[in-house]
Amino acid sequence: MAIYGDRNWHSDLLGIFSIIGVLAHVIFCCENHALAQITPDGTLGDNSSTRTPNVNIKGLTADRIDGGVTRGANLFHSFREFNIKECQRVYFANPPGISNILTRVTGSNISNILGTLGVDGGANLFLINPNGILFGNNARLDVAGSFVASTANSFVFSNGLEFSATNPQTPSPLLTVNPSALLFNQLQAGRIENRSIAPAGTDPTGFFAFGSRVPDGKSLLLVGGNVSMDGGKLNAFGGQVELGGLAEPGTVALSVDGDNLSLRFPENVARTSVSLTNQAGIYVTGAGGGNIAVNASNLEILGRSVLGGGIGQGLGTSETVAGDITLNATGSIKVSSESLVSNFVGFGSGNGGNITIDSGSFSLSDGAQLTASNYGQGNAGNVNVNVTGAVNIAGDFSGIHNFVSNITINSGSFSLRDRAQL
Repeated sequence: MAIYGDRNWHSDLLGIFSIIGVLAHVIFCCENHALAQITPDGTLGDNSSTRTPNVNIKGLTADRIDGGVTRGANLFHSFREFNIKECQRVYFANPPGISNILTRVTGSNISNILGTLGVDGGANLFLINPNGILFGNNARLDVAGSFVASTANSFVFSNGLEFSATNPQTPSPLLTVNPSALLFNQLQAGRIENRSIAPAGTDPTGFFAFGSRVPDGKSLLLVGGNVSMDGGKLNAFGGQVELGGLAEPGTVALSVDGDNLSLRFPENVARTSVSLTNQAGIYVTGAGGGNIAVNASNLEILGRSVLGGGIGQGLGTSETVAGDITLNATGSIKVSSESLVSNFVGFGSGNGGNITIDSGSFSLSDGAQLTASNYGQGNAGNVNVNVTGAVNIAGDFSGIHNFVSNITINSGSFSLRDRAQL
């Protein structure tokens, strides 16, 4: 539950998302999109990936991806085209002992994920397509592990070897360790766009969820090129959501600890933009943990979009600690149009997480809010704003709010006007 000024925006957004989700499912689900579907590229030789249609998976008819090359606990797949149509369900087979399924697209077209992408087992799923990846309105994830989508050129391993989409070769027998980085070696990586508003069950507090979802406590990472969420939602309750991208050649470090995944961006490599518009949302609220991290050149959170973390109503204990929301931009961060960045602890027990802003400039306007609050038993997290240039907060209902903790702002200049609040 998130408190937004004097309104209960969780309930407002719930009603809106319910209507949108149902209408989208009815209107868009069975459109006939003329897409080349799933085409292996032949680079894996006798172990080529294969698609078996009309398989019963979890009681539903689906396509199953078999084959691929096994290296230790890693399973590698390679395709010239990888698209999932509306109403189509595609699941990767998960042989015993496989912890990571790594999939590359070596052709020249983007991947359109318009239906269900899943794993028939517990492995983490990694997908790279340097040309771009689109998650449509009815895109769904059905995975038991974590999920990474990237427009990088290669997965890099700790021994320096690569599994490349732009220089495809059969995976080396030495690729038995976890991937440790995403390599971008092109001038303009493809974009990732998430529009998913598909029904996604209920969150830990019992509210309906919509959009792409990984299981509670798992990780969901989108690494571009530019990353945009045009009305789309991402859910990893009690887990980790990270967005970001590189605008020039470089390497993003990838930590894989079981199904706990995280990124580390290089300091001196230009980044791409990240945007959330038209009621987009990222939700990690749960019974503890729950982190959101964005690394960009410029970040925009507009049009009643929401970044929501914290401990849900009635969840948590006195020892529970919520995760953090960390927004890092080398250029500007703009939060506007009644959008909300919230790390909130409901009426229960637990300690809130921090909200940290690091950027060249930061603006909060037109009813947008940044809030870290605890209405139960425990402390709220801190709000830390570190900006080399200007901080501008303006407009009715706009403001930075913190209940039972601290607000710290370090900036070149600071403006609070037009009935904005601090």
